Amino acid sequence: MAGNILSFTDEDFEQKVLKAEKLTVVDFWAEWCSPCRMIAPILEELSDEYVGKVNIGKIDVEENRLTPGRFGVRAFPTLLFFRDGIVQKQIVGAQSKAKIKAAIEQSM
Repeated sequence: MAGNILSFTDEDFEQKVLKAEKLTVVDFWAEWCSPCRMIAPILEELSDEYVGKVNIGKIDVEENRLTPGRFGVRAFPTLLFFRDGIVQKQIVGAQSKAKIKAAIEQSM
C-alpha cells in the first residue's frame, strides 16, 4: 500500500480495526474494480492529511472473504468508518474527496 495507507486482512481485522483507538476508515476493494482504483488516490491524500489522527486502510475482498460478509459488504468500493469497534458511517461507490472528508469529520 502507498503512503500512510494500511493493509488489513481477515486475520488482523479485529486487532487493527475493531480494537483501534482512533477512527479507522476501511476501503473494501478489488483489483478488477475500476471505481476502487478511482478513489485510491483520494484515500492516499486523506491518509496523509489525517496521519496520526485517523487510520485509513484497505482490505482486498478477493483475498479476504470473511470480513466483507461479516459486515454485509456486497458492492465495491465500500468505505466503512469504524470507531470503538462499531460502524459509524458507510459510503458505497466512488465518491468525491469532499464527501469522504466530510464523512471522516462527522465520524471523528
